[in-house]
Amino acid sequence: MPDTMAVVALLAIAGIGGAILGYLARRVLTATKIRTAESYAERLVADARAQQKEIILEGKDEVLQAQRAAEEEARERRTDFQRQERLLLDRSESLDRKSEALERREALAEERLAELETEKSQVAALRAQQLTSLESIGGLSAGEARQSLIHEIEQEAQAEASQRVREIERRATEDGEERSRRILTTVMQRMAADHTSEATVTVVHLPNDDMKGRIIGREGRNIRALEQATGVDLIIDDTPEAVVLSGFDPVRREVARMALTKLIADGRIHPGRIEETVAKCREEIEVVMRQAGEQAAYDAGVPGLHAELIRLLGRLKYRTSYGQNVLNHCIETARLAGMLAAELGANVADAKKGGLLHDIGKAVDHEVEGPHAQIGAEIAGRFGISPIVCNAIGAHHQEVEQETVEATVVQIADAISASRPGARGEALDSYIKRLDDLQQIALSFPGVERCYAIQAGREVRILVSPTEVDDGASSRLAHDVVRKIEEQLQYPGQIKVTVIRETRAVDYAR
Repeated sequence: MPDTMAVVALLAIAGIGGAILGYLARRVLTATKIRTAESYAERLVADARAQQKEIILEGKDEVLQAQRAAEEEARERRTDFQRQERLLLDRSESLDRKSEALERREALAEERLAELETEKSQVAALRAQQLTSLESIGGLSAGEARQSLIHEIEQEAQAEASQRVREIERRATEDGEERSRRILTTVMQRMAADHTSEATVTVVHLPNDDMKGRIIGREGRNIRALEQATGVDLIIDDTPEAVVLSGFDPVRREVARMALTKLIADGRIHPGRIEETVAKCREEIEVVMRQAGEQAAYDAGVPGLHAELIRLLGRLKYRTSYGQNVLNHCIETARLAGMLAAELGANVADAKKGGLLHDIGKAVDHEVEGPHAQIGAEIAGRFGISPIVCNAIGAHHQEVEQETVEATVVQIADAISASRPGARGEALDSYIKRLDDLQQIALSFPGVERCYAIQAGREVRILVSPTEVDDGASSRLAHDVVRKIEEQLQYPGQIKVTVIRETRAVDYAR
Protein backbone atom coordinates (compact mmCIF):
# COMPACT_ATOMS: atom_id res chain seq x y z
CA MET A 1 0.00 0.00 0.00
CA PRO A 2 2.69 2.45 0.90
CA ASP A 3 4.37 1.63 -2.38
CA THR A 4 1.28 2.41 -4.31
CA MET A 5 0.93 5.70 -2.60
CA ALA A 6 4.49 6.49 -3.44
CA VAL A 7 3.93 5.69 -7.11
CA VAL A 8 0.86 7.82 -7.17
CA ALA A 9 2.73 10.63 -5.51
CA LEU A 10 5.50 10.31 -8.04
CA LEU A 11 3.09 10.29 -10.84
CA ALA A 12 1.38 13.34 -9.47
CA ILE A 13 4.65 15.13 -9.05
CA ALA A 14 5.69 14.12 -12.60
CA GLY A 15 2.41 15.38 -13.99
CA ILE A 16 2.73 18.68 -12.17
CA GLY A 17 6.30 19.00 -13.33
CA GLY A 18 5.31 18.25 -16.91
CA ALA A 19 2.55 20.79 -16.76
CA ILE A 20 4.93 23.35 -15.40
CA LEU A 21 7.46 22.51 -18.10
CA GLY A 22 4.77 22.67 -20.79
CA TYR A 23 3.56 25.99 -19.52
CA LEU A 24 7.10 27.33 -19.49
CA ALA A 25 7.73 25.97 -22.99
CA ARG A 26 4.52 27.55 -24.32
CA ARG A 27 5.42 30.83 -22.69
CA VAL A 28 8.87 30.76 -24.20
CA LEU A 29 7.40 29.91 -27.63
CA THR A 30 4.79 32.63 -27.31
CA ALA A 31 7.45 35.16 -26.33
CA THR A 32 9.47 34.09 -29.34
CA LYS A 33 6.49 34.52 -31.65
CA ILE A 34 5.72 37.90 -30.14
CA ARG A 35 9.26 39.04 -30.70
CA THR A 36 9.18 37.72 -34.25
CA ALA A 37 5.86 39.49 -34.92
CA GLU A 38 7.14 42.68 -33.40
CA SER A 39 10.27 42.60 -35.54
CA TYR A 40 8.14 41.88 -38.65
CA ALA A 41 5.80 44.72 -37.73
CA GLU A 42 8.76 47.01 -37.26
CA ARG A 43 10.06 46.01 -40.68
CA LEU A 44 6.63 46.63 -42.21
CA VAL A 45 6.44 50.01 -40.59
CA ALA A 46 9.93 50.86 -41.81
CA ASP A 47 9.08 49.72 -45.34
CA ALA A 48 5.83 51.69 -45.25
CA ARG A 49 7.67 54.76 -44.10
CA ALA A 50 10.24 54.32 -46.89
CA GLN A 51 7.53 53.82 -49.52
CA GLN A 52 5.68 56.84 -48.15
CA LYS A 53 8.80 58.92 -48.52
CA GLU A 54 9.29 57.67 -52.12
CA ILE A 55 5.66 58.36 -53.00
CA ILE A 56 5.92 61.82 -51.51
CA LEU A 57 9.09 62.45 -53.49
CA GLU A 58 7.54 61.15 -56.72
CA GLY A 59 4.48 63.30 -56.13
CA LYS A 60 6.65 66.33 -55.59
CA ASP A 61 8.53 65.53 -58.83
CA GLU A 62 5.30 65.18 -60.80
CA VAL A 63 4.00 68.42 -59.36
CA LEU A 64 7.22 70.16 -60.32
CA GLN A 65 7.10 68.70 -63.84
CA ALA A 66 3.48 69.75 -64.26
CA GLN A 67 4.35 73.21 -63.09
CA ARG A 68 7.26 73.41 -65.51
CA ALA A 69 5.06 72.18 -68.42
CA ALA A 70 2.35 74.67 -67.54
CA GLU A 71 4.90 77.45 -67.37
CA GLU A 72 6.40 76.36 -70.72
CA GLU A 73 2.97 76.21 -72.39
CA ALA A 74 2.12 79.59 -70.95
CA ARG A 75 5.37 81.01 -72.34
CA GLU A 76 4.64 79.51 -75.79
CA ARG A 77 1.14 80.92 -75.77
CA ARG A 78 2.43 84.30 -74.77
CA THR A 79 4.98 84.06 -77.60
CA ASP A 80 2.24 83.10 -80.08
CA PHE A 81 0.01 85.88 -78.91
CA GLN A 82 2.86 88.35 -79.25
CA ARG A 83 3.68 87.07 -82.77
CA GLN A 84 0.04 87.23 -83.89
CA GLU A 85 -0.24 90.66 -82.40
CA ARG A 86 2.81 91.77 -84.39
CA LEU A 87 1.34 90.20 -87.57
CA LEU A 88 -1.94 91.99 -87.02
CA LEU A 89 -0.12 95.22 -86.50
CA ASP A 90 1.92 94.65 -89.68
CA ARG A 91 -1.21 93.83 -91.68
CA SER A 92 -2.98 96.84 -90.33
CA GLU A 93 -0.06 99.03 -91.35
CA SER A 94 0.07 97.35 -94.79
CA LEU A 95 -3.66 97.89 -95.29
CA ASP A 96 -3.24 101.49 -94.31
CA ARG A 97 -0.44 101.90 -96.84
CA LYS A 98 -2.46 100.14 -99.59
CA SER A 99 -5.46 102.28 -98.81
CA GLU A 100 -3.35 105.38 -99.13
CA ALA A 101 -1.85 104.09 -102.40
CA LEU A 102 -5.33 103.32 -103.78
CA GLU A 103 -6.51 106.77 -102.86
CA ARG A 104 -3.51 108.24 -104.66
CA ARG A 105 -4.16 106.04 -107.71
CA GLU A 106 -7.81 107.00 -107.78
CA ALA A 107 -6.82 110.60 -107.70
CA LEU A 108 -4.29 110.04 -110.50
CA ALA A 109 -6.87 108.04 -112.50
CA GLU A 110 -9.39 110.83 -112.20
CA GLU A 111 -6.78 113.28 -113.34
CA ARG A 112 -5.80 110.97 -116.23
CA LEU A 113 -9.45 110.54 -117.26
CA ALA A 114 -9.87 114.26 -117.31
CA GLU A 115 -6.73 114.59 -119.44
CA LEU A 116 -7.97 111.80 -121.77
CA GLU A 117 -11.28 113.49 -122.21
CA THR A 118 -9.48 116.68 -123.09
CA GLU A 119 -7.16 114.85 -125.49
CA LYS A 120 -10.12 112.98 -126.98
CA SER A 121 -11.93 116.21 -127.72
CA GLN A 122 -8.71 117.60 -129.21
CA VAL A 123 -8.23 114.45 -131.34
CA ALA A 124 -11.82 114.65 -132.56
CA ALA A 125 -11.30 118.26 -133.52
CA LEU A 126 -8.03 117.43 -135.26
CA ARG A 127 -9.62 114.48 -137.04
CA ALA A 128 -12.46 116.65 -138.29
CA GLN A 129 -9.91 119.21 -139.42
CA GLN A 130 -7.82 116.50 -141.15
CA LEU A 131 -10.87 115.02 -142.86
CA THR A 132 -11.78 118.47 -144.13
CA SER A 133 -8.20 118.99 -145.31
CA LEU A 134 -8.06 115.53 -146.95
CA GLU A 135 -11.36 116.04 -148.70
CA SER A 136 -10.21 119.38 -150.00
CA ILE A 137 -6.78 118.04 -151.03
CA GLY A 138 -7.71 114.58 -152.39
CA GLY A 139 -11.11 115.42 -153.75
CA LEU A 140 -12.69 112.44 -151.84
CA SER A 141 -15.52 112.59 -149.42
CA ALA A 142 -15.46 110.75 -146.12
CA GLY A 143 -17.71 108.00 -147.51
CA GLU A 144 -15.51 107.47 -150.56
CA ALA A 145 -12.37 107.41 -148.41
CA ARG A 146 -14.07 104.90 -146.11
CA GLN A 147 -14.95 102.67 -149.06
CA SER A 148 -11.39 102.88 -150.32
CA LEU A 149 -10.06 102.00 -146.90
CA ILE A 150 -12.51 99.11 -146.59
CA HIS A 151 -11.42 97.83 -150.01
CA GLU A 152 -7.76 97.93 -148.98
CA ILE A 153 -8.57 96.17 -145.70
CA GLU A 154 -10.53 93.51 -147.59
CA GLN A 155 -7.60 92.89 -149.89
CA GLU A 156 -5.24 92.63 -146.93
CA ALA A 157 -7.67 90.29 -145.17
CA GLN A 158 -8.01 88.14 -148.28
CA ALA A 159 -4.26 87.94 -148.63
CA GLU A 160 -3.87 87.03 -144.98
CA ALA A 161 -6.71 84.52 -145.22
CA SER A 162 -5.13 82.94 -148.31
CA GLN A 163 -1.84 82.70 -146.47
CA ARG A 164 -3.50 81.06 -143.49
CA VAL A 165 -5.46 78.72 -145.74
CA ARG A 166 -2.23 77.70 -147.45
CA GLU A 167 -0.60 77.07 -144.09
CA ILE A 168 -3.55 75.05 -142.81
CA GLU A 169 -3.76 73.11 -146.06
CA ARG A 170 -0.04 72.48 -145.98
CA ARG A 171 -0.19 71.09 -142.46
CA ALA A 172 -3.31 69.06 -143.18
CA THR A 173 -1.82 67.81 -146.43
CA GLU A 174 1.44 66.84 -144.75
CA ASP A 175 -0.33 64.97 -141.96
CA GLY A 176 -2.95 63.41 -144.23
CA GLU A 177 -0.49 62.52 -146.95
CA GLU A 178 1.91 61.01 -144.44
CA ARG A 179 -0.81 58.82 -142.96
CA SER A 180 -2.38 57.87 -146.29
CA ARG A 181 1.03 57.38 -147.90
CA ARG A 182 2.03 55.02 -145.12
CA ILE A 183 -1.16 52.99 -145.50
CA LEU A 184 -1.20 52.94 -149.28
CA THR A 185 2.50 52.18 -149.68
CA THR A 186 2.18 49.36 -147.18
CA VAL A 187 -0.74 47.94 -149.11
CA MET A 188 0.72 48.43 -152.58
CA GLN A 189 4.06 47.05 -151.46
CA ARG A 190 2.29 43.86 -150.47
CA MET A 191 0.26 43.78 -153.70
CA ALA A 192 1.95 44.69 -156.99
CA ALA A 193 1.19 43.04 -160.31
CA ASP A 194 0.69 43.86 -163.98
CA HIS A 195 -2.60 42.78 -165.54
CA THR A 196 -2.72 44.56 -168.89
CA SER A 197 -3.77 42.52 -171.92
CA GLU A 198 -5.14 42.92 -175.42
CA ALA A 199 -8.72 44.14 -175.44
CA THR A 200 -10.18 44.68 -178.88
CA VAL A 201 -9.80 41.81 -181.34
CA THR A 202 -8.38 38.31 -181.45
CA VAL A 203 -5.90 37.23 -184.13
CA VAL A 204 -5.68 33.58 -185.17
CA HIS A 205 -2.47 32.63 -186.96
CA LEU A 206 -2.73 30.28 -189.94
CA PRO A 207 -0.15 27.75 -191.12
CA ASN A 208 -0.34 29.22 -194.65
CA ASP A 209 -2.42 31.54 -196.78
CA ASP A 210 -4.13 28.61 -198.53
CA MET A 211 -6.00 27.96 -195.28
CA LYS A 212 -7.93 31.22 -195.81
CA GLY A 213 -9.70 29.72 -198.84
CA ARG A 214 -10.66 26.59 -196.87
CA ILE A 215 -12.01 28.74 -194.03
CA ILE A 216 -14.12 30.74 -196.48
CA GLY A 217 -15.37 27.57 -198.20
CA ARG A 218 -17.32 27.21 -201.39
CA GLU A 219 -19.31 30.39 -201.95
CA GLY A 220 -18.46 31.40 -198.38
CA ARG A 221 -20.52 28.69 -196.68
CA ASN A 222 -17.85 27.80 -194.12
CA ILE A 223 -17.26 31.35 -192.94
CA ARG A 224 -21.01 31.99 -192.79
CA ALA A 225 -21.55 28.83 -190.72
CA LEU A 226 -18.71 29.79 -188.39
CA GLU A 227 -20.02 33.34 -187.91
CA GLN A 228 -23.56 32.11 -187.35
CA ALA A 229 -22.51 29.45 -184.83
CA THR A 230 -20.22 31.73 -182.81
CA GLY A 231 -21.81 35.17 -183.27
CA VAL A 232 -18.38 36.59 -184.14
CA ASP A 233 -17.27 38.37 -187.32
CA LEU A 234 -14.32 36.82 -189.20
CA ILE A 235 -12.16 39.36 -190.99
CA ILE A 236 -10.01 37.82 -193.72
CA ASP A 237 -7.90 40.43 -195.47
CA ASP A 238 -4.45 40.78 -196.97
CA THR A 239 -2.74 40.17 -193.63
CA PRO A 240 -0.46 37.23 -194.28
CA GLU A 241 -1.24 33.99 -192.44
CA ALA A 242 -3.73 35.58 -190.04
CA VAL A 243 -7.48 35.81 -189.47
CA VAL A 244 -9.01 38.47 -187.23
CA LEU A 245 -11.98 37.64 -184.99
CA SER A 246 -14.08 40.64 -184.02
CA GLY A 247 -16.96 40.47 -181.56
CA PHE A 248 -18.52 42.44 -178.76
CA ASP A 249 -18.77 39.43 -176.43
CA PRO A 250 -15.28 38.30 -175.34
CA VAL A 251 -16.58 34.82 -174.43
CA ARG A 252 -17.96 34.29 -177.93
CA ARG A 253 -14.71 35.56 -179.38
CA GLU A 254 -12.78 33.03 -177.28
CA VAL A 255 -15.14 30.22 -178.39
CA ALA A 256 -14.56 31.22 -182.01
CA ARG A 257 -10.79 31.27 -181.49
CA MET A 258 -10.76 27.81 -179.91
CA ALA A 259 -13.09 26.37 -182.58
CA LEU A 260 -11.12 27.85 -185.47
CA THR A 261 -7.84 26.63 -183.98
CA LYS A 262 -9.22 23.06 -183.67
CA LEU A 263 -10.69 23.13 -187.17
CA ILE A 264 -7.37 24.26 -188.62
CA ALA A 265 -5.53 21.54 -186.71
CA ASP A 266 -8.09 18.88 -187.77
CA GLY A 267 -8.22 19.96 -191.39
CA ARG A 268 -11.89 19.02 -191.86
CA ILE A 269 -13.70 22.32 -192.30
CA HIS A 270 -17.37 22.13 -193.33
CA PRO A 271 -20.65 23.42 -191.80
CA GLY A 272 -21.49 20.22 -189.92
CA ARG A 273 -18.02 19.92 -188.45
CA ILE A 274 -18.05 23.64 -187.58
CA GLU A 275 -21.28 23.36 -185.57
CA GLU A 276 -20.03 20.28 -183.73
CA THR A 277 -16.66 21.87 -182.91
CA VAL A 278 -18.25 25.14 -181.74
CA ALA A 279 -20.62 23.23 -179.40
CA LYS A 280 -17.70 21.34 -177.85
CA CYS A 281 -15.65 24.51 -177.45
CA ARG A 282 -18.61 26.22 -175.78
CA GLU A 283 -18.79 23.40 -173.22
CA GLU A 284 -15.05 23.59 -172.66
CA ILE A 285 -15.25 27.37 -172.16
CA GLU A 286 -17.95 26.89 -169.51
CA VAL A 287 -15.65 24.50 -167.64
CA VAL A 288 -12.72 26.89 -168.01
CA MET A 289 -14.79 29.84 -166.75
CA ARG A 290 -16.03 27.88 -163.74
CA GLN A 291 -12.48 26.84 -162.89
CA ALA A 292 -11.29 30.43 -163.37
CA GLY A 293 -14.03 31.69 -161.04
CA GLU A 294 -13.15 29.12 -158.39
CA GLN A 295 -9.45 29.94 -158.69
CA ALA A 296 -10.19 33.67 -158.45
CA ALA A 297 -12.26 33.17 -155.29
CA TYR A 298 -9.45 31.04 -153.83
CA ASP A 299 -6.75 33.58 -154.77
CA ALA A 300 -8.77 36.44 -153.30
CA GLY A 301 -9.55 34.52 -150.10
CA VAL A 302 -13.35 34.67 -150.52
CA PRO A 303 -14.87 31.23 -149.87
CA GLY A 304 -18.52 30.14 -149.92
CA LEU A 305 -19.74 31.95 -153.05
CA HIS A 306 -22.80 30.72 -154.93
CA ALA A 307 -22.13 28.59 -158.02
CA GLU A 308 -23.80 31.14 -160.31
CA LEU A 309 -21.59 33.91 -158.90
CA ILE A 310 -18.56 31.69 -159.54
CA ARG A 311 -19.69 31.19 -163.16
CA LEU A 312 -20.26 34.91 -163.74
CA LEU A 313 -16.93 35.67 -162.10
CA GLY A 314 -15.23 33.26 -164.49
CA ARG A 315 -16.76 35.09 -167.49
CA LEU A 316 -14.64 38.08 -166.55
CA LYS A 317 -11.57 36.07 -167.52
CA TYR A 318 -12.29 37.06 -171.13
CA ARG A 319 -13.39 40.64 -170.39
CA THR A 320 -11.01 43.59 -170.51
CA SER A 321 -11.39 47.26 -169.59
CA TYR A 322 -8.93 49.76 -171.09
CA GLY A 323 -6.59 46.87 -171.75
CA GLN A 324 -6.81 45.53 -168.18
CA ASN A 325 -8.12 42.02 -167.59
CA VAL A 326 -11.25 42.44 -165.46
CA LEU A 327 -10.91 39.15 -163.54
CA ASN A 328 -7.33 39.89 -162.57
CA HIS A 329 -8.41 43.43 -161.71
CA CYS A 330 -11.12 42.02 -159.39
CA ILE A 331 -8.63 39.73 -157.65
CA GLU A 332 -6.20 42.59 -157.20
CA THR A 333 -8.97 44.86 -155.93
CA ALA A 334 -10.05 42.21 -153.41
CA ARG A 335 -6.51 41.87 -152.07
CA LEU A 336 -6.00 45.62 -151.89
CA ALA A 337 -9.37 46.08 -150.17
CA GLY A 338 -8.52 43.41 -147.61
CA MET A 339 -5.18 45.03 -146.82
CA LEU A 340 -6.71 48.50 -146.58
CA ALA A 341 -9.49 47.19 -144.33
CA ALA A 342 -6.92 45.54 -142.07
CA GLU A 343 -4.97 48.81 -141.84
CA LEU A 344 -8.12 50.82 -141.08
CA GLY A 345 -9.76 48.34 -138.71
CA ALA A 346 -12.71 47.60 -141.05
CA ASN A 347 -14.29 44.21 -141.83
CA VAL A 348 -11.66 42.41 -143.91
CA ALA A 349 -13.97 39.62 -145.15
CA ASP A 350 -16.66 42.03 -146.42
CA ALA A 351 -14.02 44.26 -148.02
CA LYS A 352 -12.46 41.31 -149.86
CA LYS A 353 -15.83 40.02 -151.03
CA GLY A 354 -16.90 43.47 -152.23
CA GLY A 355 -13.59 43.94 -154.05
CA LEU A 356 -13.84 40.57 -155.78
CA LEU A 357 -17.47 41.04 -156.89
CA HIS A 358 -17.44 44.80 -157.56
CA ASP A 359 -17.25 44.37 -161.38
CA ILE A 360 -19.34 41.21 -161.66
CA GLY A 361 -22.01 43.24 -163.46
CA LYS A 362 -19.64 43.51 -166.44
CA ALA A 363 -20.22 39.81 -167.09
CA VAL A 364 -23.80 40.57 -168.21
CA ASP A 365 -23.86 44.35 -168.82
CA HIS A 366 -24.20 43.77 -172.58
CA GLU A 367 -27.37 41.77 -171.90
CA VAL A 368 -28.95 43.87 -169.10
CA GLU A 369 -29.72 47.59 -169.16
CA GLY A 370 -28.11 49.83 -166.55
CA PRO A 371 -24.70 50.61 -165.00
CA HIS A 372 -22.58 47.58 -164.26
CA ALA A 373 -22.23 48.57 -160.58
CA GLN A 374 -25.99 48.48 -159.96
CA ILE A 375 -26.36 45.32 -162.05
CA GLY A 376 -23.65 43.65 -159.97
CA ALA A 377 -25.28 44.72 -156.69
CA GLU A 378 -28.64 43.28 -157.80
CA ILE A 379 -27.05 40.00 -158.89
CA ALA A 380 -25.11 39.68 -155.62
CA GLY A 381 -28.26 40.37 -153.60
CA ARG A 382 -30.16 37.61 -155.43
CA PHE A 383 -27.51 35.04 -154.47
CA GLY A 384 -27.32 35.69 -150.72
CA ILE A 385 -24.62 38.37 -150.49
CA SER A 386 -25.01 40.63 -147.43
CA PRO A 387 -26.38 44.20 -147.85
CA ILE A 388 -23.03 45.65 -146.74
CA VAL A 389 -21.20 43.95 -149.61
CA CYS A 390 -24.01 44.80 -152.05
CA ASN A 391 -23.70 48.46 -151.10
CA ALA A 392 -19.93 48.29 -151.66
CA ILE A 393 -20.53 46.79 -155.13
CA GLY A 394 -23.19 49.30 -156.12
CA ALA A 395 -21.36 52.35 -154.74
CA HIS A 396 -17.85 51.81 -156.08
CA HIS A 397 -18.58 54.39 -158.84
CA GLN A 398 -20.63 56.58 -156.44
CA GLU A 399 -23.84 55.90 -158.35
CA VAL A 400 -25.43 55.17 -154.99
CA GLU A 401 -24.51 56.50 -151.55
CA GLN A 402 -21.76 54.72 -149.65
CA GLU A 403 -23.20 53.49 -146.35
CA THR A 404 -20.20 51.76 -144.78
CA VAL A 405 -16.46 52.08 -144.44
CA GLU A 406 -16.07 48.89 -146.48
CA ALA A 407 -17.76 50.57 -149.46
CA THR A 408 -15.21 53.39 -149.35
CA VAL A 409 -12.38 50.87 -149.01
CA VAL A 410 -13.60 48.98 -152.10
CA GLN A 411 -13.80 52.22 -154.10
CA ILE A 412 -10.25 53.18 -153.08
CA ALA A 413 -8.91 49.71 -153.90
CA ASP A 414 -10.65 49.80 -157.30
CA ALA A 415 -9.11 53.20 -158.04
CA ILE A 416 -5.63 52.02 -156.99
CA SER A 417 -5.83 48.92 -159.16
CA ALA A 418 -7.22 50.80 -162.16
CA SER A 419 -5.10 53.95 -162.10
CA ARG A 420 -1.69 52.65 -161.12
CA PRO A 421 0.95 52.96 -163.87
CA GLY A 422 0.79 50.11 -166.38
CA ALA A 423 -2.64 48.86 -165.32
CA ARG A 424 -4.69 50.32 -168.16
CA GLY A 425 -4.15 51.61 -171.63
CA GLU A 426 -5.86 54.61 -173.14
CA ALA A 427 -6.95 55.42 -176.65
CA LEU A 428 -4.88 58.09 -178.36
CA ASP A 429 -7.89 60.26 -179.27
CA SER A 430 -9.31 60.31 -175.74
CA TYR A 431 -5.83 60.90 -174.33
CA ILE A 432 -5.23 63.94 -176.56
CA LYS A 433 -8.72 65.26 -175.87
CA ARG A 434 -8.17 65.02 -172.12
CA LEU A 435 -4.91 66.97 -172.38
CA ASP A 436 -6.60 69.62 -174.52
CA ASP A 437 -9.51 69.89 -172.05
CA LEU A 438 -7.09 70.38 -169.18
CA GLN A 439 -5.33 73.21 -170.99
CA GLN A 440 -8.59 74.88 -172.03
CA ILE A 441 -9.88 74.81 -168.44
CA ALA A 442 -6.68 76.46 -167.17
CA LEU A 443 -6.72 79.10 -169.94
CA SER A 444 -10.32 80.05 -169.15
CA PHE A 445 -9.24 81.89 -165.98
CA PRO A 446 -8.09 85.54 -166.11
CA GLY A 447 -4.42 86.24 -165.59
CA VAL A 448 -3.26 82.91 -167.10
CA GLU A 449 -0.63 83.43 -169.79
CA ARG A 450 0.33 79.84 -170.68
CA CYS A 451 -0.38 76.33 -169.41
CA TYR A 452 1.03 72.90 -170.09
CA ALA A 453 -0.43 69.45 -169.40
CA ILE A 454 2.50 67.14 -168.59
CA GLN A 455 3.16 63.65 -167.19
CA ALA A 456 0.45 62.04 -169.33
CA GLY A 457 -2.14 64.50 -168.11
CA ARG A 458 -1.46 63.94 -164.42
CA GLU A 459 -0.09 67.45 -163.86
CA VAL A 460 -1.02 70.89 -165.17
CA ARG A 461 1.49 73.73 -164.89
CA ILE A 462 0.00 77.23 -165.20
CA LEU A 463 2.09 80.35 -165.80
CA VAL A 464 0.34 83.55 -164.70
CA SER A 465 1.01 87.24 -165.22
CA PRO A 466 2.72 88.63 -162.10
CA THR A 467 1.01 92.00 -162.54
CA GLU A 468 -2.50 90.50 -162.58
CA VAL A 469 -2.13 87.63 -160.10
CA ASP A 470 -0.38 87.98 -156.74
CA ASP A 471 0.74 85.21 -154.38
CA GLY A 472 -2.61 84.98 -152.60
CA ALA A 473 -4.52 84.93 -155.88
CA SER A 474 -2.21 82.15 -157.13
CA SER A 475 -3.41 79.87 -154.35
CA ARG A 476 -7.05 80.73 -155.07
CA LEU A 477 -6.48 80.15 -158.79
CA ALA A 478 -5.10 76.67 -158.10
CA HIS A 479 -8.19 75.85 -156.02
CA ASP A 480 -10.54 77.17 -158.70
CA VAL A 481 -8.83 75.20 -161.47
CA VAL A 482 -8.92 72.01 -159.38
CA ARG A 483 -12.62 72.50 -158.65
CA LYS A 484 -13.44 73.07 -162.33
CA ILE A 485 -11.44 70.00 -163.40
CA GLU A 486 -13.30 67.87 -160.85
CA GLU A 487 -16.65 69.16 -162.10
CA GLN A 488 -16.05 68.86 -165.85
CA LEU A 489 -13.60 65.99 -166.48
CA GLN A 490 -13.46 62.28 -165.79
CA TYR A 491 -9.97 60.92 -165.23
CA PRO A 492 -8.21 58.09 -163.39
CA GLY A 493 -6.16 58.85 -160.29
CA GLN A 494 -5.42 62.48 -159.49
CA ILE A 495 -4.26 65.59 -161.36
CA LYS A 496 -1.74 67.97 -159.81
CA VAL A 497 -2.24 71.68 -160.54
CA THR A 498 0.83 73.93 -160.17
CA VAL A 499 0.53 77.72 -160.53
CA ILE A 500 3.82 79.48 -161.30
CA ARG A 501 4.19 83.23 -160.77
CA GLU A 502 7.48 84.86 -161.75
CA THR A 503 8.49 88.46 -161.13
CA ARG A 504 11.50 89.88 -163.03
CA ALA A 505 13.20 93.21 -162.38
CA VAL A 506 15.09 94.42 -165.47
CA ASP A 507 17.27 97.51 -165.78
CA TYR A 508 20.05 98.67 -168.08
CA ALA A 509 23.43 100.22 -167.26
CA ARG A 510 24.27 103.05 -169.62
